[in-house]
Parts: sequence; structure tokens; C-alpha cells
Amino acid sequence: MKIGILSRNPSLYSTRRLREAALARGHEVRVIDALRCYMNINARTPSIHYKGEDLLGYDAIIPRIGASITFYGCAVLRQFEMMGVYPLNESVAVTRSRDKLRSQQLLARKGIDLPITGFANKPSDIPDLIKMVGKPPLVLKLLEGTQGIGVVLAETQKAAESVLQAFMGIRTNIMVQEFIEEAGGADIRCFVIGERVIAAMKRQAPEGEFRSNLHRGGSASLVRITPQERQIAVKAARTLGLNVAGVDLLRSDRGPLVMEVNSSPGLEGVEKATEKDVAGAIIRFIETNAKQNRTRTRGKG
Repeated sequence: MKIGILSRNPSLYSTRRLREAALARGHEVRVIDALRCYMNINARTPSIHYKGEDLLGYDAIIPRIGASITFYGCAVLRQFEMMGVYPLNESVAVTRSRDKLRSQQLLARKGIDLPITGFANKPSDIPDLIKMVGKPPLVLKLLEGTQGIGVVLAETQKAAESVLQAFMGIRTNIMVQEFIEEAGGADIRCFVIGERVIAAMKRQAPEGEFRSNLHRGGSASLVRITPQERQIAVKAARTLGLNVAGVDLLRSDRGPLVMEVNSSPGLEGVEKATEKDVAGAIIRFIETNAKQNRTRTRGKG
């Protein structure tokens, strides 16, 4: 098979491991910088050019699109879909996952438990919004952000009001979530491929920090998850339309809660914590499922 990896940095651990796994299984593979792609959009022969070359003959594309280039990266991915190339994760699913509010609404509609979440537009609604979500501390999140960036813990009502007013003042969308204190600064990252959780790790925030992201200094360790957690993780990924996802769960007093669903989950932490060949499992999934024009949304919005 001829496989493309949409990634801006070939030396990143995840990109490198996916390339190694594809080569080890006899595939032709190329790392493609989405920002260097440019597109010919037409009804008959849509195409993508890359550094003066026409990208032809690809069987599958693996999107590793950074949050900062979501718009353009998904446009390139959508163009591959229009050309009949099989996407590991479809453009629609990626954009759903990158919008925290949209993904929370989709998950809630399917009956998946989440931390209580509030969203408002007017500063005058802030006091009632906070009351609706619950007493401080509260977690404030930008709607678009990854790796813990744009996430603030407001310890008091006054702090929550001030942060919300500041972001609303510059017309930045931010949502409010309850703080799950009993989670103890830890979450569970479930790595979903298809209909299975193939690996899981516990991420623990460092002392004095509430964000457990490995990029924020968190640590990772092997963890055993329950059948309920496994079922919820698979359902969350399926709800957003993702074939591969990192589903982050919080263990609360009322059961597992989905905190976030990541469409480009990193491989380094989970492979090292679990000693599993996650990259190889992804390539095997592509081998089984990649067929021309097998895109559910066929490049639509």
C-alpha cells in the first residue's frame, strides 16, 4: 500500500513510529506537510500538489494535524477524501473533536456522562452560569486547544467571573466545567482503534498542577480499566466518528466521565507506559479497512 502521513515534523515520535511501522510491514510511506500542499478543487479531477508534484496513487492517509493548523489541515484531508483516498480519521470527525463544545454536545446527546459543562455569550449571564455548573473550583477551557493549553482552574467565584469576563471581552469562546476533585489530578487515556481499546494509561499531574497532560509535566503509568470504562471509550470515539482516538476519562464518585476525545493522540506516552506496539496496530487497522472511496462523508462539511 501507499500511505501518506499528514505531519509537519517527520522527527516527532508519533510520526516516526507510524512511518517505521508502515515500512516494517512492507508499505510505501511518505510524510507530507499539510501546509506545503495546495489544491485544485473541481468536480471531475480534484488534485493535490506538493512542492510542485502531483500527489497521486495513495491508498490511505493518516492525519497528524496540529491544533494550530486544523482549518487548513482538514481542508487538505478533505481533498484527499474527494480523491477517493481512505482517511484513518475523516475530516469531519477531526473538526468535531477539535471543537470542545461541539464534541461535548454530541457526546451528551448519546447519553455519555461528562463533567457538568456550561456555555454562555453575555457577561451578564456569568453569575447564573457559574451557579448552574456548581460551586468553585471550576475549570475554564478555550473551545479550541490541546495539550492542556487554554485550560484554567478558577479557585473562587470571583476568579471565575474575572476570567470569563476577560475572555468574553475579547470575544473568545470559553466554557465552564465542574472540577472533579476526587480524580486527584489524574485521568485515564484510553487508546481506541476501531471497536477496541488496545491500550490504556493513567496520567498523573505533577504536584501543584491539576492538568495531567504529559506535555505539562504529567507522568504516565500502566492502568487496568473496567469493562464500563472500555465500553464508554469506544462509544465516545464512535460518536465523533473517529477510527483512532485517545479518550480521556475521569474517575468520579458517579462513575467514569469523558473529559475529552483526541483525534491525534500521541503514541510516545502510551507505548512506553504499556510496552505495546500501538503504531503497528494502527497500520494493521489500515490494512484491513482501507479501500478506495470508503469515506462515509465523502469530503462533505
